[in-house]
Amino acid sequence: MATTFLSFCPFLRHHSLFRKSSSFCCSNDAEASSTSSLPKSTSCSYTRRWYNPSVPRQLNVGVEIVRHWIEADQPSASEEKFSVVSYNILAERYAWKHRGLYTNVPLPYLKWNHRKRVICEELLMWNPDIICLQEVDKFFDVSEIMEKAGYVGSYTRRTGDAIDGCAIFWKAHKFRLIDEESIEFKRFNLRDNVAQLSVLEMSKAKSRKLMIGNIHVLYNPSRGDVKLGQIRYLLSRAEILSEKWSNLPFVLAGDFNSTPESAIYKFLSSSELNFMSYDRRELSGQSGCHPAEVLGVKKESWRPFFCLGSQTKGFWTEEEVKVAAGSADSQVVGNPFRLTSSYATLKGPTTTRGATGEPLATSYHSKFLGTVDYIWYSDGLIPTRVVDTVPIDILLRTGGLPCEKVGSDHLPLVSEIAFTKTSDESNTNSQ
Repeated sequence: MATTFLSFCPFLRHHSLFRKSSSFCCSNDAEASSTSSLPKSTSCSYTRRWYNPSVPRQLNVGVEIVRHWIEADQPSASEEKFSVVSYNILAERYAWKHRGLYTNVPLPYLKWNHRKRVICEELLMWNPDIICLQEVDKFFDVSEIMEKAGYVGSYTRRTGDAIDGCAIFWKAHKFRLIDEESIEFKRFNLRDNVAQLSVLEMSKAKSRKLMIGNIHVLYNPSRGDVKLGQIRYLLSRAEILSEKWSNLPFVLAGDFNSTPESAIYKFLSSSELNFMSYDRRELSGQSGCHPAEVLGVKKESWRPFFCLGSQTKGFWTEEEVKVAAGSADSQVVGNPFRLTSSYATLKGPTTTRGATGEPLATSYHSKFLGTVDYIWYSDGLIPTRVVDTVPIDILLRTGGLPCEKVGSDHLPLVSEIAFTKTSDESNTNSQ
């Protein structure tokens, strides 16, 4: 039986903001941004019609980027909380190597000295307890600033010719590092990407420990087998490290190069995935996320494939199955944590969120508009607030990131997370 895979950024393409006949609330940049903290029932004084990229306009100049906390009452949350940032900061090398992605970005906004200042200002403004960075090729530049602000950190550089990597920072007065693991996927025939696992103990609550994961998944949209293999292996190592420290709660942050509608996302948020039901070339859902397609300017192009029965074997070689699952005999990969996304848990307005609850976009340049960044959490934790992303109409006015106030082609995600109450805490509060 044949079916068609329809997961190419539909949450953006079919969102009401991008239908020519629809409109959305916005009075000016500041007011449009402020709607991210208001309930869905809130209305503005007038409406703005659908954005048409064919109309000449001044881009990336004077666009006001305002972001707000979205909070929720979580009865199960304890008083012990911490905040986490996940941010792909755009390696300097890639900013210039792929200059064609940033055609609407004024040259001064691409230069590292400007971006370094803006990135660090962004990070310090949110004052997070833990920071997970991806695409770091100027680690010492960043770490020098972060150390002066009271952070310590660790860095894992990618293997091969790449010079960027992943970095984790944490506040020295709030946490101490008690264990860590750097993962080089090259050792397992999973390309040159890397990931990090760190076990942190809270200084003021010695019994509270948690594990932080940081990953930058392979970009290549057609290599879903490698993407799945990287995430699968990271989770297997995280399970071992968690059990070593008596089943620690787990926060996993990073750039997963996979959209909320994708099979990769489904795997992260469930206990297992039968990956043979999908075309590996569409496993990450990145196809169709070109801004022109998302905005309806260019005709959509769907790639049909067969998702059931023996016909799928044409899409998966024995080697690809081995890469994805770790064994050529397996068709299912398991997730020992069954993670939940912070942003999907704390719903936002339709100006910033899609049908899944995830942001409409965490990354924007001339070839991509969509969401690939997440902060996941396991049992034992609960998010209490997140910093909402930028309303889509405001984001589109930049013409693409970086811009004056955003130092990367990604937006930083910020989440405050609490440990869930122990049985003793719950009993005390009920008395």
